[in-house]
This record gives sequence, structure tokens and C-alpha cells, in this order.
Amino acid sequence: MPETIFLPNSIKNISINVAKNDTLHFLKITSELTEQDKLDLKEFPKKNTQNVYYTKFEDTEAYTEPIKSPNTVSRTILPNKYIPRIAMGTVKAPGPDHVGAHEHGMLEQLFLGLKNNKIVVYADEAKVNMPEYSVLHIPLGSSHSVDVFDGDQMYYVWMDFFRDKKGEEWLKTHNTIKKQ
Repeated sequence: MPETIFLPNSIKNISINVAKNDTLHFLKITSELTEQDKLDLKEFPKKNTQNVYYTKFEDTEAYTEPIKSPNTVSRTILPNKYIPRIAMGTVKAPGPDHVGAHEHGMLEQLFLGLKNNKIVVYADEAKVNMPEYSVLHIPLGSSHSVDVFDGDQMYYVWMDFFRDKKGEEWLKTHNTIKKQ
């Protein structure tokens, strides 16, 4: 089964069954809403906040970004209009490739290595090998970048947790690719 994202919204109890001899890899993320978040939710489309959100990564909107090469496929898997101050996406490219150094002091960020991910992540003076199915915290405001080498693959989810609504302006650096 291809990678997917599932946001249950108003569902209280969930049961996920996996076929015998299959393996399910998942990461559960919860967020405590602030009073401002609760007000912001009222401005979101009701279909985003009351219905289940479920989609395959490959079916989500692709975008480009100045810090990434034309060989990199980036997708927004969870736009910022489902959960206040949260957005997620993927970055995928065969090696050799590079995500240029950048900083964002307006958000906390996690990376989740997906299948066959084998990258090196740099954050300020630190250098970390990041294999598949690992989670890495990108320190707030650090200058960070990613390398993937020849024969390897870059394939990870970025998870942005914005400090406030204004910080979501960062997402404007993502240039949507028009579907043909």
C-alpha cells in the first residue's frame, strides 16, 4: 500500500487492521489546541474540520521551492487549513541531490524518514545520518540542509509546527505546480 495520511477529525475511536504478514508503519501525532487555535478553526472550511482527511501521498499537490533542485519532488500532504498551525509534506529525490541551507525561526520541525530514505541532515554544526523510519527534530532557527548521495534516495516527511498563525507565511515559499 502506498504511503498515506489519515486525519480522523471528529472520530472518537479508531481500529486499524493489518493483513496477516503485513507490516504497518505509522506515527501518531496529537496537538493540544490553544484558545486562538479554537477560534481559527471556525474560519477553516467545515469539510476540512468535520470530515475524515485521508489521501495517498502520491495524489497530493506538488510544489517547487528555490532551495531544492528540479529533480526533487515535493508534495504538500497536509495543508495548513486542517489543523491550526500545522502543515506537512514530503521531499523525494534520487541521489545525488541537495536541499539548500535555510532557517525558520517561526516553527518547530520534525523529519520522518520514509522507505529507503538514506540522507545526511546538517543543522548548524551537527551532521546526522538519517535512515528510513527514523524521526529527527530540526532545532528552532537552526541553519539546516540535506544531502543524498549517488545510489541513495531522499524520501522524508517534513512536519511544521508553527508558533503562531503569522509564521505560516513561510509556506508561501512553496510554488504550486499546476496540474496538466
